[in-house]
Amino acid sequence: MGTGPTAVGRPNSGDGPGDGSVTMGATTDLQQGIREHLGQFSLHVLLVFATGLTIGSERAVVPVLGEDVLGVESFLVIGSFVVSFGFVKSLLNLYAGKWGEVYGRKPVLVLGWLTALPLPVVLIFAPNWWWITVGNVLLGVNQALTWSMAINAKIDLAGPEQRGLAVGIDEAFGYTGVAVGAWVTGVIAARTNLRPEPFYFLAVVVVLALLASVFLVRETLQFAQLEGDDDHHDANLPFRAVLKRATYGDRTLFAAAQAGHVENFVDTLFWIAVPLYLTSQGLGIDAVAVVVGVHSAMYFAQIGTGGLADRIGRRPPVVAGMFLAGGGVLGMVLVEGYLAWATLAAVSGLGMALLYPNLMTVPSDAAHPTWRAAGMGVYRMWRDAGYGVGAILIGLSMEFVGAEAAFYMTAASMFLSGAVVYVWMEETHPEFGTHEPPAPATGASRRSVAED
Repeated sequence: MGTGPTAVGRPNSGDGPGDGSVTMGATTDLQQGIREHLGQFSLHVLLVFATGLTIGSERAVVPVLGEDVLGVESFLVIGSFVVSFGFVKSLLNLYAGKWGEVYGRKPVLVLGWLTALPLPVVLIFAPNWWWITVGNVLLGVNQALTWSMAINAKIDLAGPEQRGLAVGIDEAFGYTGVAVGAWVTGVIAARTNLRPEPFYFLAVVVVLALLASVFLVRETLQFAQLEGDDDHHDANLPFRAVLKRATYGDRTLFAAAQAGHVENFVDTLFWIAVPLYLTSQGLGIDAVAVVVGVHSAMYFAQIGTGGLADRIGRRPPVVAGMFLAGGGVLGMVLVEGYLAWATLAAVSGLGMALLYPNLMTVPSDAAHPTWRAAGMGVYRMWRDAGYGVGAILIGLSMEFVGAEAAFYMTAASMFLSGAVVYVWMEETHPEFGTHEPPAPATGASRRSVAED
């Protein structure tokens, strides 16, 4: 099942998009496994850490920057920069998987880092909030392309037996990057200014990640083809068929998509509402950065929860995580004090660590290797649209009811979504799951994703 050596195509060595394509004439023996490809796997771990640093650099500083420097008084307006980020990232997630199957993982990864180059400049020199809102479109593109390709590359290299572990490692280091980025920029802002100094750090991260992607990363698309060749299928499902199945054509995948959508309300809450709520309670920007960072730092537990799901299944940690994350969010408005807030931020972060990688593994399990990247792109589209929808709902709650209302709304959404998962989601683990196995392309639908 993809772990033994099999002759498949290897990537072209030319420049440009051809660098990511696969030439079926040349063959080589390839074997999947994290240990077998530890160098490239580790490089992709560092790159997803850099992706986390990039978005984390905004987490503690930018909402306070909008309120204290740019004079934004509306919570709904402050949330607009997450709305632009979320909807752009969700749309690009949909196509990133498709592009990764057509052009290869590496060209899409490099494009993602190129789009981030202007972001520090925008954050440093933006004369008003709308510049930051528009600039965050670049962040959405960057996060969609780089994180999508990082996770697909790890899955390509790891193979089906270590898929959950690969996703867990990816998300653990990505969100550790978010935590570190939030903490570092918060400390820099507390000791200097809200800008420009914190965003010098961001600029260094983006440049180094781009250089590593261009000069060190190798193509991994051939490993996905290896899994497809093992089943003797060489075609992809039409893209519209993948979109339908991964959205509403399969009850389990619908449960995963809606849960992924709603759980991003929690991430959005910690991006918008938590910094503003805590500063209104008297915490300084450095302390706020610690609370936000503690939440994201707990995502490092994904390095264990992804592997745990390889042993016990995807469904139990997802269900537990939905309710634990919701409970942590709810508790934050029922307590007072720096230590209590940090503790409950950690509780909600632990819940996210349980659910986050294993929700993503569900479409990975339920997709045939020939259309897996596209299927995961559909899931990631619905998941990250939750940033945009969550930002609107959180902004409206804060604007017309109060800051606490955003926490109540988010917690209630998590509890309801968790109930849907509990009732509808079947186990997708390939060894002991109850969900039907992934379907390859059929003779009637053998056409390339590129043709659709």
